[in-house]
Amino acid sequence: MAAVSPLAPARFPDLPPIPGVDLASAHCGIRYKERMDLMLAVVAPGSTVAGVFTRSLTPGAPIDWCRRALKRGKARAIVVNSGNANVFTGKRGRDAVSQTVAAAAKVFDCDPREVFVSSTGVIGEPLPAEKIVAVLPAAAASARSDAWEEAARAIMTTDTFPKGATRSVDILGTRVTINGIAKGSGMIAPDMGTMLAYVFTDAAIVASALQPMLTAGNDRSFNSITVDGDTSTSDTLLLVATGKAGHRRITRAADPALGAFRRALDDVLIDLAQQIVRDGEGAEKFVTIEVSGAASAAAARRVGLAIGNSPLVKTAIAAGDANWGRIVMAVGKAGEKADRDRLSIAVGGVPIAENGGPVPGYDEAPVARHMAGRDIRLAVDLGVGRGRWTVWTCDLTHRYIDINGSYRS
Repeated sequence: MAAVSPLAPARFPDLPPIPGVDLASAHCGIRYKERMDLMLAVVAPGSTVAGVFTRSLTPGAPIDWCRRALKRGKARAIVVNSGNANVFTGKRGRDAVSQTVAAAAKVFDCDPREVFVSSTGVIGEPLPAEKIVAVLPAAAASARSDAWEEAARAIMTTDTFPKGATRSVDILGTRVTINGIAKGSGMIAPDMGTMLAYVFTDAAIVASALQPMLTAGNDRSFNSITVDGDTSTSDTLLLVATGKAGHRRITRAADPALGAFRRALDDVLIDLAQQIVRDGEGAEKFVTIEVSGAASAAAARRVGLAIGNSPLVKTAIAAGDANWGRIVMAVGKAGEKADRDRLSIAVGGVPIAENGGPVPGYDEAPVARHMAGRDIRLAVDLGVGRGRWTVWTCDLTHRYIDINGSYRS
């Protein structure tokens, strides 16, 4: 296991139990010989579910299954293995999903479409589903309401720390909780989905109301991060509501009673997304990119991602070099409207370029001090409109090459 990222939180958060959710981890030996590599989430019968998945045109068999199962809007179990992505594995991959789903449906006496599966790890190697099937009954029997950290660790691949987040709010006078766990470190440039993330709540909300909230929250969080510009074939984000909180069942996403819940959900998703960036492979600096003055919010997001995906920008940040010329380059290549002669750039709150050129008499000393830190803040105003967006990324170090050059060996 690699050393823990220097950007990691001090510890895994205290995630309280959620009525109707139990978790377990198990060792299958699919790839990792000395650690848990299977996560099982067991949720109460009748739980509703929403999901967002990768737009990759080479998705894994688990993605195909989950897309079909999601149409039912119900969940009973989530089975996740690490170490093998079950991607580009043809009929054997589809059979592995079918075997896993059938086994879980038998254990929980539920419709197979209430079982969701995910796989993460090496692409192109057949998944030995029999190893998963063999441990499912024991895993189900050992599931506990307080096993959040163990579950988060079981889904890790090149991650250096488990990721979790929690928030509590009121719905119609009833306290509800939202807990989430996620994994991700490399192959991070989400497109519609995230890496792997599972969010649970005891709120009573139908699937058709959960889905638009999750989709919107995903755009503001996981679709606003990048580590290396590569979109995974396995990106999955699921939100499950057990309905055990006891308040009136909510059937519309626009229901005013969901205002605080929606904000709390966004907070959980953003928290998890930022932790993924903080665990970016080889990362030593966490970077916040605030784009304003764009033609639209969507344009601001695309410009922010162009900056965050630029190897030249990311390596300059790794070296502590406030090379604003590289930021100008990234803005120009984004394909979005920008006024070159009104463009302004600030680093750490210090303006270094404005009105299309360097700030006269600009003092680089405070910027150099900021660039030497762990948390870097870039602000770019395009000078053409009122659109704004925030993107999060990390620097690019030689350690990224070391990790990915030896990933399969």
